[in-house]
Formats: sequence, C-alpha cells, structure tokens
Amino acid sequence: MDDFATGPAEAPPATVQAFFDRLAARRAAFPRRLQQCADHVQVHAERIALATVSEVAAGAGVAPSAVMRFAQAMGFAGFSDMQRLFRQAYAPGRPDYAMRLRALGEAGGRSPGVLLAESLEAGRRSLEKLASATDLAALERAVAVLSAASTLHVIGLRRAYPVAAYLAYMFEKMAVPALLHDGAGGLATQSALRAGDAVLAISFAPYSGETLAFADRARALGLAVVAVSDAADSPLGEGAAVLLRVEEQDFGAFRALSATMALALALAVSVGAAREELSNSIEME
Repeated sequence: MDDFATGPAEAPPATVQAFFDRLAARRAAFPRRLQQCADHVQVHAERIALATVSEVAAGAGVAPSAVMRFAQAMGFAGFSDMQRLFRQAYAPGRPDYAMRLRALGEAGGRSPGVLLAESLEAGRRSLEKLASATDLAALERAVAVLSAASTLHVIGLRRAYPVAAYLAYMFEKMAVPALLHDGAGGLATQSALRAGDAVLAISFAPYSGETLAFADRARALGLAVVAVSDAADSPLGEGAAVLLRVEEQDFGAFRALSATMALALALAVSVGAAREELSNSIEME
C-alpha cells in the first residue's frame, strides 16, 4: 500500500535546497514507490526541469500516479508545481527549442503518436484546471469592460499571438470594432488608442516587453486593460482592470494553448453577445 499522509496542508519548499532538506527529513517514512521517486529525483535533479511526468515515472520505475503522490507528499499541489521549482533553479527562463527537442531525444525518442498522446493529456489537464479555477466574477467583469468600449485593442505577441489573432478574427466576424496590434515592421501603434477604448492584452512568462509597454501606455491614458496571463503576480496584471488567469500544462517543456484558446472563445462570444444585447436595447428605446 503506497498511501502516504502528509498531514495538514503545508507550504511547498521555496528552493531546491529546501526541497532536498525536506526530502532528507522524511524519505525514510515514504512507502517504497515514493522512495524510488525520491532516489530518481536526487540523481537526476537537473532533468526534472524538462521531463514529463511519464518520463520521471519511467526513470523511477513507478507509475505516473506515484510521481504525483511524491510531489504531493513534498507539499506541492502536483507534479507541475514541483517541476516549476526545478525549472527556476536549473533552467532560468524557458529553454530554447533545440534544448527541448534534445530533452525529448534523451528520453528515448518520441514517436508522433506518443507526442500526440502527451499533447492531448497536457491539454486535458489544462482544460480541467481552467474549469475548476476560473474566477467567473472576474470573467463577467472583463466582459462588461470590453463590451462597453468604443474600440477594442488586442495585443499578444510571440506564443500569445495566435490567441490575439483569433480574438481579433472573432470580433471582426461579430462586428465588434477591434484592432489587432501585432508589431509588424517594428511599428508602434499606440497612437491608435483613444478615450473610451479598452485593451485586451495576452502574455505569459517570461512576458513580452512590447505587450507590457503597450498595456502601460494604455493605462497611462486612462484606458481599461483586461489582462490574460498565467500568474497572479504577472506584471501584465499590475494596474489592470481585470486579470484572467490561465495556466497551461506542458510536456517536455513545450506548452500548448488549449485552455487559453477555450477562454478566448468564451470571452469573444460573451463580448459579442453583450454588445448585441446592448444594441438591441438601444434600438427599442
């Protein structure tokens, strides 16, 4: 039996050193499979930053569920939270794509079918997290802010660009006045901001400097900013009228946009519906 009671909720270790200090203090009390996880993490600490839960499980000779229980026994909500600690220590910033591909190769190679399965699993976990953790009151406030604006200014660069482009596409199809700011040609487009407009900005760690600067300029002009980001302390959320959080799970340090696109769809349709309702009420007066 591998059940392990951790007792009352505790704060997770703040550093890798604190992690290993805690591990040394409680390893002997772990059941066998959790001890196998502990041994693997101690020997391959640097790889934890890039490995998937299935890769860690295979290396430790246990089932993925045992890796999850190990992370929880160490005070984390799950494997992703534990991995974030190692990523901060051993892979500051996001590893480049060559590193990510090498990491997959070092894990024994990846067939397209396996990669698809892991991508789908990461997407499923991301969507479940979105469903359980979304602040619905914040979502309603975001819709209210955006639907009342004269023009919506949508910005999201690099990994966030597909989300911004999709939002702009949806707004155009629903006749919602919107501008997509994509930084093409290195041109600054902040002069398009006008009183009564609102900004919808999307950015994730390590965050786009251009997106942050655009949001800062909008706030300086008195415009409301709705931010979509991945952390409560995201710099994009500073001074924003509303911050919508969405956390994407990853595999092999690759992150998809499954939950973010779902949130974008709900946000766009809600804004379109709210503006249509407002327009109908005005026509009836």
